[in-house]
Amino acid sequence: MADAIFASARAEDPLAALSRVPEGALAIITHVEGPSYRPVGAMMAVSPDGARIGMLSSGCIDGDVALHAAEAMTDNQPRRLRYGAGSPFRDIELPCGGGLDILILPRPDRAVLARAVAAREARKTISLVVEPDGRLMEAPTGGASTGQEGDRFHLCLTPDLRFLVFGRGPEAATFAAFVRSAGWSIEAFSPDPESLLGSGAVVTTLARPTMPDVAVDPWTAIVLFFHDHDWEPEILKGALATDAFYIGALGSQRARRLRSARMRDLGVSEADIARARGPVGLIPSARDPRTLAASVLAEVLGEAQRIEF
Repeated sequence: MADAIFASARAEDPLAALSRVPEGALAIITHVEGPSYRPVGAMMAVSPDGARIGMLSSGCIDGDVALHAAEAMTDNQPRRLRYGAGSPFRDIELPCGGGLDILILPRPDRAVLARAVAAREARKTISLVVEPDGRLMEAPTGGASTGQEGDRFHLCLTPDLRFLVFGRGPEAATFAAFVRSAGWSIEAFSPDPESLLGSGAVVTTLARPTMPDVAVDPWTAIVLFFHDHDWEPEILKGALATDAFYIGALGSQRARRLRSARMRDLGVSEADIARARGPVGLIPSARDPRTLAASVLAEVLGEAQRIEF
């Protein structure tokens, strides 16, 4: 049963997989020295037969971690491993240098895992803590950020990024397809839904230029792809009243100036107008839909990396 779940969910959240099986171990990066492929808090789930979901490296240590996870499940004792600088495993090298500390928790509390999964699905933050004896517990609301604190390790889990896309035509469709192919959640709104066919996104018809009644949280990015810029001011006004971490619109510098003037007429503050990015993307004057989509997605992800949620 466990092996079947692991085999069918290679890209799934390790916590979600472990919450549904009776046996398994959770491996977590608890400390990083120097460059690292994965950050502190990265997780990997290991089944009793060594199947894995998630990754802790580019492949240099994951197999060995799975072997130690099997041992931990045998004696039901946590493991604390060191790879790289200062490691006793001299035959295992980290190509990027530095050092990694890994904590392995055999049979973590499934009820705690289920609550963590439910919180993330509800797009809420949740904090977990690993006690010195290896017990995984839910931490009080507003707990510490991810990292070691004394003899406890804190794991702050936040929702995945989510995208709301507004617009029509190949630019909107290509961007939506890029986001979908990367596995992020996306909702699209368009006055011309047929123009987004093939994007993989569920498209809602936008009958008039206004922000729809849709939940927006601090892990949401809102991007507008309209060539008819008359659609933008009202949508942006509504978007700027939300907690979205990124809000941007397609168009030239001239389009931005006209858009900003219209938003002033609508009573939008200068501070909010400044939040709306445009022209969007890291590549100036990108005209090919694929180049533009990659450029905008890179800008959104860069902003997500910059912000401490």
